[in-house]
Amino acid sequence: MEHSIEITSTDNQIPLPLQTEIDEIEEGREVHQLSDTNDEYPLGSQTKKCIDKMFEDLDKLSFKSCTIFKVNMRLRESNPDAYTPKMVSIGPYHRKNAQLRPMEKYKLLYLRRFLKRSEEFDEKFCISMLEYMKEEALMCYDDIEYLDTDDNHEFYQMLLLDGCFIVEFIRECSKKYAEDGEDKIINSVDYKYNQILRDLLLLENQLPFFILDRLHFLTAKDDEPLEKLAITLFSQVVNLGYMSEHSDSCVMNLKKFGIERRDMKHLLQVVHVVSCPMNFEKSSNDNDTKWNKVMPNATELSEAGVRFAKVNQTTSLFDIKFENGGLMTIPSIDVVDSTETLLRNFIAYEQQSTDLQYLYFSNYAIFMDHLIDSNKDVSLLRGKKIIANWIGEDKEVANLFNKIGNGVTTYSNFYYRKVFLVAAKHCDEKPWNRMMANLKHNYFSSPCVGASTVTVIILLILTTIQTILAIISAFK
Repeated sequence: MEHSIEITSTDNQIPLPLQTEIDEIEEGREVHQLSDTNDEYPLGSQTKKCIDKMFEDLDKLSFKSCTIFKVNMRLRESNPDAYTPKMVSIGPYHRKNAQLRPMEKYKLLYLRRFLKRSEEFDEKFCISMLEYMKEEALMCYDDIEYLDTDDNHEFYQMLLLDGCFIVEFIRECSKKYAEDGEDKIINSVDYKYNQILRDLLLLENQLPFFILDRLHFLTAKDDEPLEKLAITLFSQVVNLGYMSEHSDSCVMNLKKFGIERRDMKHLLQVVHVVSCPMNFEKSSNDNDTKWNKVMPNATELSEAGVRFAKVNQTTSLFDIKFENGGLMTIPSIDVVDSTETLLRNFIAYEQQSTDLQYLYFSNYAIFMDHLIDSNKDVSLLRGKKIIANWIGEDKEVANLFNKIGNGVTTYSNFYYRKVFLVAAKHCDEKPWNRMMANLKHNYFSSPCVGASTVTVIILLILTTIQTILAIISAFK
């Protein structure tokens, strides 16, 4: 029979350890002290080497130069699929996604076409060129955990394959440099076409623009810049309705924001800039105690007498105004399958960038989240031609705008600050507006209802007069 000896404490004291335990502790302490100076005990030196390696890796990072971010968890959690490529992987973040491997053979087809454009350049020359840009390219990424950056072959192959794919795909879609008898590798009627366009505008699915620009320059047959071809292409597929189809004016918009070719970060940034207004008014930064007050939704505003109207002529999705007399004008938006993904990635880019003056899409998302609370609000705005619903029921549109603002941070220069304040003031300080709006909504919503209401009022007046006359004659 086995026996065990239990040493217990008395007077609520801590149990005393056995002498053998004390000896083991002392022995361990001596080993730890020796490990720092004696190679026979490498524990301390290994830990030091590990920490030194982490410091070395940290020094290689440049937080200021990072331009291609991983979307933060707060934004991602409400819809992770909106930030994940469905067809093609670009860059290191989704490179190991097995579902995207079928597109690798198409990348090879585009690479072969790219190399055939010039006899002066081959794979070896392109790799040598990319070698000089490796460190700068690495510093553009937030975190690369699935790519062995010490393996030059793997990294250069990624830059070459993905970069040539993007350049040649944009050229192909723009019908640029097409040789006689040359067939398209991916046709616009192919199911892959729209999915690729979607994936090329994901924040996590980008290459540094200077890589694309350099590859384009190697085999370009004219002086037309790659950003101009890209703007022309994406103006046809960005379903926000206000991205200019005139690429010349869009390139001017880039320069207006102080963005030269050397300052372009990636394709998403280029499309983002040309989707923002060229002329904007700075919002007032005066302190107002009602700034923290929530703006009523569309139904509540309508009940308070606010009228909604679609902006007929505008070049910006963000041109929302609250005019005198209670009229709110809002540009129309087509809500299609790709709308949420595009808006979310623009917002993620804005939220994680530190050099933007105005966060237009972030502010727009907050505004629409306040304006729309339910399908009733969507139905009201759809009836005013402000929202065109192409995705199903109004409830789906409401859910889109209710979730898209999750995790979005607003600042003191909120673009719709004035609209919020005036709308709240209209509802709070003029209760007569709500009374008149309810009267109009309940009793004069249409000519027939209004005529019936007037008829009832007349009959009530006549009945009252008849009753009064009857009472008077009875007294007489």
